Amino acid sequence: MVAVTGIFLTVMAQDDKGKFDREAFMAKRNAYITASAGLTADEAAAFIPIENEMQRKKFEIGRDCRKLARKSRSKEGLTEEEQQKLVDCTTETRLKEAELEKEYHEKFKRILSVEKLYKYQEAEARFMREFMQERGHAHGGRHGGKP
Repeated sequence: MVAVTGIFLTVMAQDDKGKFDREAFMAKRNAYITASAGLTADEAAAFIPIENEMQRKKFEIGRDCRKLARKSRSKEGLTEEEQQKLVDCTTETRLKEAELEKEYHEKFKRILSVEKLYKYQEAEARFMREFMQERGHAHGGRHGGKP
């Protein structure tokens, strides 16, 4: 999930010059989640800023791992020490993200009903899948654009 999220955040919502447009991506994602989860205007106004805060923190947690992962795909690759660091970093990142999600889940439960919280989780996962499929088709993907 860490790798998928990192790749996802890196490639999504790129402008014409290939630069990441985080604001455009978040706006599209937030609109999708709001509509799919059936959030009212008041619920969205309370929920979305907190959810965005969690996403920013998750992004920061995985920053070092993403740097090493990018280096692993470069011509120079990773040293054995860096490989070990990446393996450890990935596990540690997953743990930290899970702790963060648990913390924010408690905040979310104060804003949304269990039904809407469930719908949010489903919408978030669906948005990620659809986006990755769309990106694969738009850019040829690893498998010629096939999922």
